[in-house]
Amino acid sequence: MTRATKQQRSLARARRTHVRARASGHPRLIVIRSNRAISAHLMDDATGKTLFGVSSLSLKKTGIPAAEEVGTKIGELAKAKKIKQIAFDRNGLRYHGQVKALADAARKAGLEF
Repeated sequence: MTRATKQQRSLARARRTHVRARASGHPRLIVIRSNRAISAHLMDDATGKTLFGVSSLSLKKTGIPAAEEVGTKIGELAKAKKIKQIAFDRNGLRYHGQVKALADAARKAGLEF
């Protein structure tokens, strides 16, 4: 029996998270983090379409300040479309640092999850 690598464990966790988020019936806030940027997309699983997305690449910032700004912008866009309840899908990423900053900023902007 082979031992699962860190990447395999992360992907398995992400799959389980996707299933739970889809079952909630709310739009899903998907967080994607790379070495250069962080982005967030709001997706409606009923129709299978992405409603909108925000990335820190266009902000010319990095790190936690960029994540906070992305969270604030995604919250404002959701509020404009009258979306209040969402399911938070962090794609198997740990809930700390940039991911936590993005989630806290989205909550302050009016989203509930």
